[in-house]
Formats: sequence, structure tokens, C-alpha cells
Amino acid sequence: MPGMSDALQAALRDRAEAVDSTLDLLIPDVTDPEGRVFEAMRYSVLGGGKRLRPFLVLTTAEMFRVAERSALRTAAAVEMLHCYSLIHDDLPAMDNDDMRRGRPTCHRRFDEATAILAGDALLTRAFEVLAAETTHADPSVRCQLVSELARAAGPHGMVGGQMVDLLTERHGEARDALDVAAITRMHQMKTGRIIGFSCMAGAILGKAPPQLRHALQAYAHDLGLAFQIVDDLLDVEGDPATLGKSLGKDAASGKVTFVTLLGLDRARDHARILGEQAISHLKVFDGEADLLRDVVQYVLDRKS
Repeated sequence: MPGMSDALQAALRDRAEAVDSTLDLLIPDVTDPEGRVFEAMRYSVLGGGKRLRPFLVLTTAEMFRVAERSALRTAAAVEMLHCYSLIHDDLPAMDNDDMRRGRPTCHRRFDEATAILAGDALLTRAFEVLAAETTHADPSVRCQLVSELARAAGPHGMVGGQMVDLLTERHGEARDALDVAAITRMHQMKTGRIIGFSCMAGAILGKAPPQLRHALQAYAHDLGLAFQIVDDLLDVEGDPATLGKSLGKDAASGKVTFVTLLGLDRARDHARILGEQAISHLKVFDGEADLLRDVVQYVLDRKS
């Protein structure tokens, strides 16, 4: 991929393959009457994607010498939760998208009811995996994983951010009240907190000290916002064939984004500054965090 270091490209590929193999085992083919929901789950989870969040889990877990099985199961749980959010975001009642990752969205491939159930099943399966003794022998570690992911995904995290996003899209008063601080908070909830959990998961699994956890939290905060700004830029300037989804929906719906507030050039500059800040938080890890530094540049340069 253009602009990506050889080390990062190889690591993304290898870790995505390992996560896909784990997901394949954790969400099996089922021939019972409920098999249709498993089919929809597998369609959504095994349908490609960057696997950035699982990559962050695996990379931070490696930094703290976490057992591979523990890291892979946690990474797979994060991807299940992420895919649940994509299924529900694409529904007609939400963003009403027909394409995801270059294929029909789950509700287009199956139907709305099946898509809703598939999302529900992925969400609950994610917590089932984290709570299992197979993920980590220490129950306090498993409780931390469950608690932190629930907090990141719930009404004060991803779900709450999505609610704010919907309100600002559909109600003029809420939309008019958005400024850079408000949209930053919204996206930190909607996107940033799951990225934050993904960076913290390795530290939780490895029982890392508070100083190192705080450094990863700060890194994830700035990385998540940079990621969202680039998303906003791609909705204006991206290639639909490369992105695998339709573009221009933000403008068509009158949605307030970093681009509409700042303009293209200032939004790019803001993403770059956030990237520099993210990298600065990794000094404490020296060379062990080189892949995390490469991820920042990948996020800033990405085309999909």
C-alpha cells in the first residue's frame, strides 16, 4: 500500500489473517434453525475490512508480552463489536447505506430483521468471549476487559455518540449548535473510545502500570480524532471503488463534519497535528512502539 512501511504492511496482513482465523472459529457455521443469524454474522465479520482495532489490540498486547491466544480472542471480540456497530449504522433507520466493504450491507444481503439480530448477536458474543476463562486466567482481568469495553461502547461511548450524530443530522437546532469542541466530543464518543479500548486492551491483559496505560490512552485519543477527520476528508475526496462505499452522504444530509467546520486544508492540518501529538505520547515505550507510530502515518495517508 502506498505510503505504508513494509513492517506495518506485513504486520497488518499477518495479524488480520490471524484474527480472521480466530473469528472463523468463534462464529462457526451452524445448520440448526438459527443458522441464518450465524450466516449473517459471518457475512458481516468475515467480509474484509482493515482490522485496525484488532491490530491495535494485538500490537499493544505484544508490547506487554501477553499470550497470543488471549490477545487474539480479545482482538476478535473487539472486531465483533465493531461489526455489530457497522451493521446497525447501515440500517435504513440510521445511515441507510447499501454498500459496506465493497459488498451489499447486511440488511441488503439478508433483510432488516436478520441484520438487527446479527448485530445483537455479535455484540453479545463479544462479551461472552471476553468473559471466558480461555481469554485470561485472571478473573479480575476479564472483568476489566468487559467493564472497559462496555463503557466504551455504551451510552457514554459509541452508542451515545451515534445518538448525538443522529440528532444533529435530523434537527436543525442541534446541528447549528455544533462547533469544533462539540463535534470533537461527539466523535471521541462515537469512534475514539473503541479505538481507545483497543489500545488499552493489551495493557489490561498484561497488567501494565498506570503510567503506561495513560500514555496509551493519550495516544488513542489523538489517533481516534485524526482517524475521524480523515474519514470526513475521504467522504469529500475519496474514491468510491477504493473505499467500498458511497461518498458524499455527509454533504447530502447536511451533516456537520470537521470539513464543513474547518474546510479541507485546515482539517488536514488538524489531523496532522493530532498525529504528531499521538506519536509524542509513545516516547516512554522507545522502539517497542514503532508499529504504533507507523499506524499514525497510515491513518493520515489512508485512502480507504
